Amino acid sequence: MDTDQTSPVKDGKELLQIARAAITSALGQLTSTPEMAGELQALGACFVTLTQQGQLRGCIGSLHAHRPLISDIQANAIAAALHDPRFAPLTLAELDVTDVEVSVLSAMQPLDFDSEEHALAQLRPGVDGVVFEFGRYRSTFLPQVWEQLPNTRQFMAHLKHKAGLAPDFWAAEVRLQRYTVRKFKEVEGTA
Repeated sequence: MDTDQTSPVKDGKELLQIARAAITSALGQLTSTPEMAGELQALGACFVTLTQQGQLRGCIGSLHAHRPLISDIQANAIAAALHDPRFAPLTLAELDVTDVEVSVLSAMQPLDFDSEEHALAQLRPGVDGVVFEFGRYRSTFLPQVWEQLPNTRQFMAHLKHKAGLAPDFWAAEVRLQRYTVRKFKEVEGTA
């Protein structure tokens, strides 16, 4: 698991149980919800990622803390399972073969740069999640995406493509922010 001292979360097992319980409940199965620790009542932002046999099955999240972390985990878990537009809604039959990952985000840090090269030089592969913005175009990659795209230029090209722009697009008005995560992942479907 990644560590980021900006997060008050100490034990990811509880976060994973909360996410799985929210999905289970949304799929109509009775489940017990773990007790809420006080630290989960603080505002927090997270992404919930679902995988099956290592393949993405859903990923939804919040970039900015705007509700209690526990609420963000529950809402994003349900959204990743049922409302990710890239996938059909998860079924109860799939739940046992679905692994849950919760990434708790740090605060955003704007990058100051005068060119794409300057921006790329500031990125920390394997560490930074990145938000790309240009006008109405916006996208983000969690730090975990560096595992598939370890080259900064390739990472940025895919980030621009995800936003709906050409991979070689660049303009002076581009804005970038970075963040880190504390990542917690189930092993073989159990928290």
